[in-house]
Amino acid sequence: MHIPARLVFALALIGAVSTANAQDMGANAGQTRSGQITIVGEGRVSAAPDMATLSTNVVTAAKSAREATDANTKAMTAVIERFKAAGIEPRDITTSGFSVQPRYVQPKQQDGTIAAPRIDGYEVRNGMTVRVRDLTKLGAVLDTAITAGANQIDGISFDVADPTDLLDKAGTAAVKDARRRAELYAEAAGVKLGRVLVIAEPSLEGPRPMMMAAPRADFAKASAVPIESGERDFSVRIRVTYAIAQ
Repeated sequence: MHIPARLVFALALIGAVSTANAQDMGANAGQTRSGQITIVGEGRVSAAPDMATLSTNVVTAAKSAREATDANTKAMTAVIERFKAAGIEPRDITTSGFSVQPRYVQPKQQDGTIAAPRIDGYEVRNGMTVRVRDLTKLGAVLDTAITAGANQIDGISFDVADPTDLLDKAGTAAVKDARRRAELYAEAAGVKLGRVLVIAEPSLEGPRPMMMAAPRADFAKASAVPIESGERDFSVRIRVTYAIAQ
């Protein structure tokens, strides 16, 4: 019986492929892929602030822009000098904004209609931020600003000047938390926790500065304003991937 050459070649090729597949299956039969478990641990540390930032403005108004600016310059100069006399260093005093705006009026006319807007004067606003590094002086500094002519206080924020050590402690606590949770879940799943494969720092959460709004009023006769800074929280999250031991 004559078998065509092409058929012989095809049968031989099929046999070779089948043999190779069988060998691959045999080789893979004894191998299992190592499992993994990924956990995000969180560490949190609290600390008392050691500095504050005060946002303040001097606002003046006059019939002309020049008069309003001159009055503002005089008042702001006095405020800055009082800050320096209270122990605030020049590096901690920063201008945050300056504007000159017209003030409009719309008087009611005799026929009851409202007249077109017209300029009735100008308002000058000069803002600055002041860092207070000694919180025991904060109330006195605030009172000083108001007494000297700062007639608008936008708020106070508290912070920690150097949070490096606090973030390190929070990061260490986050790694320990990840280990604790990974062991808990591994035990619940009936597996054994293996070595660490990856440690990543997805986010850092420093303290969100605590803002305290201050009223826009005349405190010239008030004593040192009482201020409480509380505590700030520092939070660090760490993502850790562990191998599942076989």
